[in-house]
Amino acid sequence: MKLTQLLERLDYTCLQGTMDREIGRVVADSRQAREDALFLCIKGAVSDGHNFAAQVAAQGTKVIVCQDPVEVPGDVTVIQVEDSRYAMAVIAAAWYGYPGDQLKVIGITGTKGKTTTTYMVKSILENAGYKVGLIGTIETIIGDHVIPSANTTPESLLVQKYFREMLDAGCDCAVMEVSSQGLMLHRTAGFTFEIGIFTNIEPDHIGPNEHSSFEQYMECKKLLLKQCRIGIVNRDDEHYEKIIEGHTCALETYGFSPEADLRAASPRLVTGKGVLGISYQVEGLMNFPVEIDLPGRFSIYNSLTAIAICRHFKVSQEDIVRALKVAKVKGRIEMVKVSDEFTLMIDYAHNAMSLESLLTTLREYHPHRLVCLFGCGGNRSRERRFEMGEVSGRLADLTIITSDNPRYEEPQAIIDDIRTGISKTSGKYVEIIDRKEAIAYAIHHGEPGDIIVLAGKGHEDYQEIRGKKYPMDERVLIQEILEEDNR
Repeated sequence: MKLTQLLERLDYTCLQGTMDREIGRVVADSRQAREDALFLCIKGAVSDGHNFAAQVAAQGTKVIVCQDPVEVPGDVTVIQVEDSRYAMAVIAAAWYGYPGDQLKVIGITGTKGKTTTTYMVKSILENAGYKVGLIGTIETIIGDHVIPSANTTPESLLVQKYFREMLDAGCDCAVMEVSSQGLMLHRTAGFTFEIGIFTNIEPDHIGPNEHSSFEQYMECKKLLLKQCRIGIVNRDDEHYEKIIEGHTCALETYGFSPEADLRAASPRLVTGKGVLGISYQVEGLMNFPVEIDLPGRFSIYNSLTAIAICRHFKVSQEDIVRALKVAKVKGRIEMVKVSDEFTLMIDYAHNAMSLESLLTTLREYHPHRLVCLFGCGGNRSRERRFEMGEVSGRLADLTIITSDNPRYEEPQAIIDDIRTGISKTSGKYVEIIDRKEAIAYAIHHGEPGDIIVLAGKGHEDYQEIRGKKYPMDERVLIQEILEEDNR
């Protein structure tokens, strides 16, 4: 592709060299830079691509895009831009033929609910006959191809590559989680979202290498409402007025508020054999009853968000109701049937805020006992362990403390920290280091009417110990336990 084609939607200055270049690859990794490459100098948290400009020039690279001046031989074309991350997104879009202009892309941001909502949207749209690609925290799905995710929102070169592969696979829509980091670092620049969703916002991702303050975190999230045609926002969020400041899209709202365009009314808890759910009435822009096999108020928000999106794709009420009934997300309030007497579920809750939200929701179902099994990751904040221990001790009737990803720490040392948190409460607990043994204990001691939560691992199918990841999927462990019981 011609260099001028790659730069056609970008403001730039050619500092030296010729613009008459043919580009054979676009890279931001100096190890991949060759003679036919365009190399992007990206400033990262660990290294700065500008420091590798001379090296890639020595490797034969003839085009370098930078935001700061670089010293390279005179026969190398140097393109200067205001922000090389933004330039990478625009150049990536051009390189892959602007796939985001052809797909109807739905972007979902917010502190909570992104993952579940993306799967609900995918389920509804596919029930209605659309072919939908997905990019998210757990995985990227392109047709039958599933790719485990490293980031919630991949770098722009990968986002555009996935969009192109979705188009080639016959997809007409894509739904993706959009993180605050992704927006801040321009990973989703270079195209316009058909629909942008803002689920909610709470203090999170604040600290080194993330966001300096809650205000900055919110400003990054708000960027989505300047990059979409239709913006759909949670009217109930206490920061609603701040969220919509400066939006450039057509705006719609959802929630319980009477001011919301799409509303949930008359919520009711639903219980069945080994299943927890909720029902409610949709009012406003659409009117019909909904019942889903996922518990809690946040499940109403997630499903209502999905309905608000799918309304724009002319999906029938029948298709919406049917799809929501079967929508499942791996590791997000994932019910695993082991008994008609009690309910067991797997959830990714891995910090105090998410664990408290989950356990508080499950308390509303008035279980005989609420049993919470969890551990905490090694080489991470000890404060999280104290906090999670205190939350579980306060809200659960029994806590089973076990191992998560100990990494380079001793599992017992992590358990001791969790116990410190529980000791601030009157909560009962047992300690079982081996996670499979802990899960077996929970199942074998389940009582009629119990709700048992296996928290912290969620979709993860490994356990990380001393730098190595060992296979460990809780679904497999449960199956093994049940099979061993039947021998």
